[in-house]
Amino acid sequence: MPNHHDVTGLDSLGILPAGAVTRNLPTNILCEEALRRGEGQLASGGALVVVTGRYTGRLPQDKFFVREASSEKRIDWGTVNRPFEEKRFDPLLSKMAAYLSQKDLFIQDHFAGADPEHRIAVRVITEKASAALFARTILLRNPENQPSSAFIPGLTIVHAPDFRADPVADGTRSEAFILMHLGRGLVLIGGTLYAGEIKKSIFSYLNYLLPQKNVLPMHCSANYGKNPEDAAIFFGLSGTGKTTLSASPDRVLVGDDEHGWSSRGILNFEGGCYAKVIRLSAEGEPEIYASSGRSGTLLENVVLDPKTKVPDFDDDSLTENTRATYPLDFIPHATFGGLCGHPRHIFMLTCDAFGVLPPVAKLSRDQAMYHFIAGYTAKIAGTESGIKEPQATFSPCFGGPFMPQPPSVYAKMLGEKIDQHKASVWLVNTGWSGGSYGEGRRMKLDLTRAIVKAILQDRLNEVPVRSDAVFGLRVPISCPGIPAEILNPRSTWKDASAYDRKAAELAGMFHKHFLDQCGSDFRELESAGPKVS
Repeated sequence: MPNHHDVTGLDSLGILPAGAVTRNLPTNILCEEALRRGEGQLASGGALVVVTGRYTGRLPQDKFFVREASSEKRIDWGTVNRPFEEKRFDPLLSKMAAYLSQKDLFIQDHFAGADPEHRIAVRVITEKASAALFARTILLRNPENQPSSAFIPGLTIVHAPDFRADPVADGTRSEAFILMHLGRGLVLIGGTLYAGEIKKSIFSYLNYLLPQKNVLPMHCSANYGKNPEDAAIFFGLSGTGKTTLSASPDRVLVGDDEHGWSSRGILNFEGGCYAKVIRLSAEGEPEIYASSGRSGTLLENVVLDPKTKVPDFDDDSLTENTRATYPLDFIPHATFGGLCGHPRHIFMLTCDAFGVLPPVAKLSRDQAMYHFIAGYTAKIAGTESGIKEPQATFSPCFGGPFMPQPPSVYAKMLGEKIDQHKASVWLVNTGWSGGSYGEGRRMKLDLTRAIVKAILQDRLNEVPVRSDAVFGLRVPISCPGIPAEILNPRSTWKDASAYDRKAAELAGMFHKHFLDQCGSDFRELESAGPKVS
């Protein structure tokens, strides 16, 4: 914790800077500094473009939680939440501190959480001006303009992307690492410039802290209609459509990725958006497209025309996981207040690479909990290192990589809130139709938007439904603007028997995952899942 002699907190970390230390530089100065230091270049519209090098996505295999007394009993240890020896944490911190002591440093002090009752103060210390710009954009600014000496961080991130670990000496898996010490509210990130590691470290910390305060942290976007009580949330992993579907011109955007659900309603954790922009177009996503070209936006791994400096959003030569970070108020119909009421509708977005789930289904309360625990989708190319094409995966709570506690903690909270606030829950497939990946086609965005719009306007509430023979889902037999045959995925396949085999295969995967994941916690929900022969 910083003392009155050092409001930056550097001395408590062992950082004795020989270079310049700047704090809370504004956006335009950070952009200028990044350009001066050769960290990136300007696109034609004024956005700063950086190339993150070797790593263009998250490194889940290199993320660890320090096993320490105050948190170890709450963490769901396993292949996702890997332990790191506490005795090795401080030696690595000391090496990082010695390294950073020789660098110019950029510090950004801001907040995560729009509701003052539940927000945390976050400090990011980095050697990169572009990373400081990311932190300044994605976090919430101090609404009370606190003096420097009054800012006491609840979470500090030490960010050294050009520092390389020695796995043998330091206990890491590779040269890159993300180490989270929950007891000390301290994160060490080294060896990777990919900005998503900063963002998801903050989210992981909130996912540990907030359930202890009866706030459900959620990997979801949120918006509302004519008033904040007409709220909706969209669960989903990266690439399933959270950002796109929540940025609707006829609704107010609360946030595109991370929120909490408290006794007072929905609160955004962030002050900016982190949008995937591969194949982004002005026609398909006009507001995100416009935001991605503006001065103040940070583009990651987007290729520029060498002569005109115009971004080529179709170019995936660096990665499929191209990103744009921009302030929330770049979206014309967003609210920077970050708050709204309890959701009337909950969407669970899945990108079904098998092509067997219907484009929309209404879920019962038990089905909602089952599919929340399952978190089925496909990992989209580039989001994680090594992912080249969609892969079927189950990510509990639609955010397994960021959930330190057992899925049952979050699922029980969701069930209680659905019961209390009578929210309707919908499963929406933004993935494939007419066949699996490689054979069928991905659902057209305008069709998915039409489905979401119909739900938000309460036009599917009284529509008759059919029960899916395999998955037990209640599928509307009609939806405004949607061809009826698309609502029945089996009818879109050329070979119905091939559909049956693939559906049975996915049903078996659901069943195995549920038994492996839930143990005895939610056995009563087993009947809410697919039918398995």
